[in-house]
Amino acid sequence: MRKIPLNCEVCGNRNYNVPKQEGSATRLTLKKYCPKCNAHTIHKESK
Repeated sequence: MRKIPLNCEVCGNRNYNVPKQEGSATRLTLKKYCPKCNAHTIHKESK
């Protein structure tokens, strides 16, 4: 497992690092709190 950064969809800020299984083909998307936007937004896996 390795840690993957998550970027906010709205502002692009990197807020979270989450563990992910190696070899997974799908990109991770989670709804998390963004302190810069002050709201819950969709966060997508970045490279």
